[in-house]
Amino acid sequence: MKINFYELEKLSKEDISNILRRSELDIESFQEVVRPVIEDVCEKGDQAIIEYCQKFDKVTLAPSDLKVTDAEFDKARESLEPSVKAVIETSARNIRKFHQAQMPVEMWFTEIDEGIMAGEKITPITSVGIYVPRGKGSFPSVMLMLCIPANIAQVPNVIVCTPPTPEGTVDDASLFTAELCGIKDVFKVGGSQAIAAMAFGTESVPKMDKVLGPGNAYVSAAKRLLYGRIDVGTPAGPSESIILCDETADPRIAALDLLIEAEHGPDSTALLVTHSRELATQAEAILPELVNDLREERKNFCQAVLTNYGGIVLTPDLEASVRFVNDFAPEHLEVLVDEPMAVLPKIRNAGEILLGQYTPITLGNYSLGVNAILPTGGFAKTFSCVTVHDFLKRSSIGYMTKQGYDQIKETARKFAEYEGFPSHANAIAKRDIT
Repeated sequence: MKINFYELEKLSKEDISNILRRSELDIESFQEVVRPVIEDVCEKGDQAIIEYCQKFDKVTLAPSDLKVTDAEFDKARESLEPSVKAVIETSARNIRKFHQAQMPVEMWFTEIDEGIMAGEKITPITSVGIYVPRGKGSFPSVMLMLCIPANIAQVPNVIVCTPPTPEGTVDDASLFTAELCGIKDVFKVGGSQAIAAMAFGTESVPKMDKVLGPGNAYVSAAKRLLYGRIDVGTPAGPSESIILCDETADPRIAALDLLIEAEHGPDSTALLVTHSRELATQAEAILPELVNDLREERKNFCQAVLTNYGGIVLTPDLEASVRFVNDFAPEHLEVLVDEPMAVLPKIRNAGEILLGQYTPITLGNYSLGVNAILPTGGFAKTFSCVTVHDFLKRSSIGYMTKQGYDQIKETARKFAEYEGFPSHANAIAKRDIT
């Protein structure tokens, strides 16, 4: 089995640039594929959704089938195995507790000077559409990560779009999870057509102010094309991770954790970054056995990733490894070094940072409590993980007494005159108030 093995000091600038860009190299090419889908949904609404559902999902639905019914929720609740319910409920408690701690005060003021008050008012976004991908299985974990903070933020209008199963339904676990999070408006719509439906609105799917949720390259391309028409939130595209190791890391744990994000799909990125050649070669030797133990589909995904966007990066020292991490800005970063708390302050760019061998990415993805919807494609340099703040907006507030007004009115008037705005200045100079 071939595995990419890069020696950082021997790579050209172009080679490094290609590694840093990962699947972003291909997402731009998907935009032209997605553009006609978006145009069709805009013009034809539900009819376009149904046509693309037949084309991409191989499912025939009527317009009346697009929204999940109460009976479908009831069936999911009754059919789902108790053990699965318990897993979802335990994870939900942890995720809720973490996100509840993020909630800001509803309103605050500070005294700028005597008689001059400034502050903020926090308000939930009026409507948010949540996209939950499907692929070959279901992702109730994504439902938890997005619906719980929306619920805590008290967004008044939340809908979910998710691809239908081959039987034209939504899987029981996803429906149980949506209901657990207080979400009842779930639509059987996937892919770029779902993003377009929430951006424009159709006869069945309401228009939303914002859309959040991870997806494949088609979903990511649709979000980029629709940016400006709708707030597309955190750029969450194909999965990616870096396992940062020093010479003290266990090579088997490093290899195991490298495959966590690799098994998501062939466009994922998974890199083991270390300055220890011994650890790198040991992990490289272990990986084929671990990959071969996987079922066929996940095995193929991992093999594709390790020969395409993933592999092992050997650096000259730990400082160089950290610089590479910050340049890459990974979605998931797992730190397997002797003193992770000493390395933590040096990490500037990562969607999440998981410290030590007892905190694998798996725990962050499901049950630790932190949010697993994270920026990808290098956007962790400027974007953050999903939080309750993604479902809230801030309005600045100002209040002045006469004393405060008299104190700064001439400063503001002169500033306006300097910048050439006479109406600004006149609003003060000609203001007749006592």
